[in-house]
Amino acid sequence: MAIGRLDHYTIRTGDLAATRRFYTDVMGFSIGPRPAFPFPGAWLYQDGAPLVHVIEDAGAGAGATMTGRIDHIAFTATDLPGVRARLAALGIRFDQRTVPDQAVHQVFLTDPNGIRLELNFPAAEAAG
Repeated sequence: MAIGRLDHYTIRTGDLAATRRFYTDVMGFSIGPRPAFPFPGAWLYQDGAPLVHVIEDAGAGAGATMTGRIDHIAFTATDLPGVRARLAALGIRFDQRTVPDQAVHQVFLTDPNGIRLELNFPAAEAAG
């Protein structure tokens, strides 16, 4: 058996609209086709593939039973100045750091469901 790239991840949310807005407005993903499941949700696409599946679940809010303890989900990224400007314009709080001894600059932010996201940029973009 050979394991390939990440196919997708799924978020259960109590606020489908806010989650969809975050991933389209902040992360730049697009809404795309989704099978006709008997429950509300959205598939968010990046580079033509459905990377984030969202399922609306009224019980997914505070106190909901979750399936595990994911610390964060990381993405490669470019255009650090543009991303900083977008986050500032949208009022999204973020932290950042350059990884010692590596050519990576990281930006951390949190989605409306409390999921921490890491955006990895070439460190040279932070030096500019």
